[in-house]
Amino acid sequence: MDMRQLKYFHTIATEGQITKAAKKLHIAQPPLSQSLKNLEHSIGTPLFDRNGRRMELTEAGRTLYQRCETIFEFFEETLLEVQDTGEGMRGKLSIGCVKSAFSHIPRKMKRFGENYPDITFELKEGDSASLAEDLKNRRIDFAVIRLPLELDEFHHKRLPVEDYVAVLPDEWLVEGDDNTICMELLSALPLLLLRRTSGRGQYELILDQVKNYNASPKVVTMCPDVDMILELVSEGVGAAIIPELAYQKHNPGKVKMMKIKEDTLHSESAVIWLKDRYLSKSAQKFIELFDKEDEME
Repeated sequence: MDMRQLKYFHTIATEGQITKAAKKLHIAQPPLSQSLKNLEHSIGTPLFDRNGRRMELTEAGRTLYQRCETIFEFFEETLLEVQDTGEGMRGKLSIGCVKSAFSHIPRKMKRFGENYPDITFELKEGDSASLAEDLKNRRIDFAVIRLPLELDEFHHKRLPVEDYVAVLPDEWLVEGDDNTICMELLSALPLLLLRRTSGRGQYELILDQVKNYNASPKVVTMCPDVDMILELVSEGVGAAIIPELAYQKHNPGKVKMMKIKEDTLHSESAVIWLKDRYLSKSAQKFIELFDKEDEME
């Protein structure tokens, strides 16, 4: 049994037909059929029940199919680890990031690219819950997320704490001075809040605080995208409560930022990566840059 035979078997099982699998693999049907026959002979048991053109996995086939993803991942990580014993600093680095914390990334990419020009970056945007799933499924190397998030399966490095701020349409007049707003007034406004697609996150934390001042706040929009939230603020739809760094990097104009008088709302971000996965040398080096954040300001 070799990796090519396993790949062929996995594709046949996924497609359910030799014909479709051959097209997907860009090879002719006879050598694909022969590869499967050789694999079944080496294992000593059939892997498929042939039902006309349709092929259904036997019990042995289902066992092998379930193990294939693990075998492929182990092979890829072993190859990566072996490559890292040499130069190592080449290839692709896949980074996930929530949009509201993306400002942590660009300067580091610039410095890293200057030091390691053979690295290609692949960026993926998502909310914290979806990026955690991407890590578990080995689709990215590490991610910058907003807490809270269950971290049992991840190594993590916490980033500096940020204050939440209120962002209002320019034309709205509120009581108090020009730079601050109290939670009592803020909680009475129509609110636009960031909310991840699954799990407990910023939305629930903010809403819990708001309800201390207004038992029935009017949340007019929930959305995982900070740009969309701020665009709605600029059109006068409502007021947003977002991390200050997100406002600074995504300000669309026609809005004003106000500090929240009560010092009760703070946002934490973190870099996370899987505990049970080999982390490439390039990913390790990039994550180290988060310890040098102040040097890049």
